[in-house]
Amino acid sequence: MFDGRWREAVDRSTGPVGTALHRRGITADVLTATGLVSATATAFAVATGHLHIAIVLLILTGLHDLLDGPVAKAAGTASVRGAFFDSVTDRVADAVLMGGVAWYLIDKHEGHLVLLPLAVLGVTALVSYERAKAESLGLSAKGGLMERAERMILLGVGFFSSAFLVPVLWAMLALISVTAIARFVKVWNAASGRDVEVRRRVVAWREGKVESRWRTWREGVSVPRGSADQRTGVPVGRWRARRQESLSSRSGRTLRARRRAARPHAQPSGSATSRGSGGIGGLRGRASGASTGGAPPSRSRPARGPHS
Repeated sequence: MFDGRWREAVDRSTGPVGTALHRRGITADVLTATGLVSATATAFAVATGHLHIAIVLLILTGLHDLLDGPVAKAAGTASVRGAFFDSVTDRVADAVLMGGVAWYLIDKHEGHLVLLPLAVLGVTALVSYERAKAESLGLSAKGGLMERAERMILLGVGFFSSAFLVPVLWAMLALISVTAIARFVKVWNAASGRDVEVRRRVVAWREGKVESRWRTWREGVSVPRGSADQRTGVPVGRWRARRQESLSSRSGRTLRARRRAARPHAQPSGSATSRGSGGIGGLRGRASGASTGGAPPSRSRPARGPHS
């Protein structure tokens, strides 16, 4: 879990430390080997009952495992050989630590609980094997609830008191078993091609591609496939298609022309008055000419007043 979510943040924080260690002449292989030595010392401290000292040694073991990668990157010596050496050393360290815990339980006369560390070691080896086999097949099996970092942290919590150790071992067994099952399902789906389909559905759900009932009702599902926006060419819904059709029709153009004609136009007060009087007189003259049947009145404008 930590490796998948906070790997980038951890690499940014440990990168300068790895560079400083490389400048002092410390190599990644030295850190890996000394990490195995500190894990052995931790197991010895646990077997002899010095649990608080084992906490300090376990933290030292974790620091060695954390910094060997940044040192290899800083030195430019990251290789397949180094990754193989680190992986094998981690498995040996896990076995040594669980052996120390089993020895401690034997001294405490815990009976059948001595088999609990061995069960934890068995499912831990299964988790590591699933990842190694998946990567050899070209698949990915990373992630899970209990990877190496989580196991080290939870085991350190168990070393705080002898009363915590057995419950912590039970919790580790359950969580590591869940991790093994999750990795198996992940690799199984990826190998059968189902992982791509599941991922596509999840992405579609996150992006809102699954239409809700409200969106389906609003945009309409019975719109012909040829209906598209005139400007962008993107398919539109039934309501939008009807609206565009009404606006582009003749009635729509007539309605817009009437609205523009109804807008008031700002004009000077004097000229507006004289033009208004002239227009009224002309209309009256036309009306009288039409009623008498005579010639239409003259179209010449009347003389403007003194205010013009």
